[in-house]
Amino acid sequence: MLNLLSHSVFPWARWLRVGVCAVLLATTTVAAAETWVVTDRHHSVSGTPDRLIELDAPARIEAELSDRLPNDPEQAAALVQQRLDRNDSVLQQRLSLAYQDVADAQRLGITQVPAVVVDQRYVVYGEHDLARAVARIKQYRETPP
Repeated sequence: MLNLLSHSVFPWARWLRVGVCAVLLATTTVAAAETWVVTDRHHSVSGTPDRLIELDAPARIEAELSDRLPNDPEQAAALVQQRLDRNDSVLQQRLSLAYQDVADAQRLGITQVPAVVVDQRYVVYGEHDLARAVARIKQYRETPP
């Protein structure tokens, strides 16, 4: 049987296959949209996003560092340094990621919590159910202008 899409018979067939693959990938990308939830401890959202950004995480981590510090500033600084040294990379990484999350939310212009963000482009504010927020965004995207 002759393979009609063989590039030796039809040189353009390879480009046709590339185009079909690109369409399939684009369709898959739309279906697998990246979902973020931007919130804090007081505004929970049900569901599991690709990324959870808790805007109050840096303050909570800093509170861990400053828990039960002595009143003397030098002793307090030494104790904080000991805590950082003891937990070295774990605590520093948590703090760094928490601040990166806050920066990313600010970059997106998030103004309220909870916020569900899809593809860093669409946002629904005030929805506490991830699936409903994503469904609202999907409906909006499918509605012709």
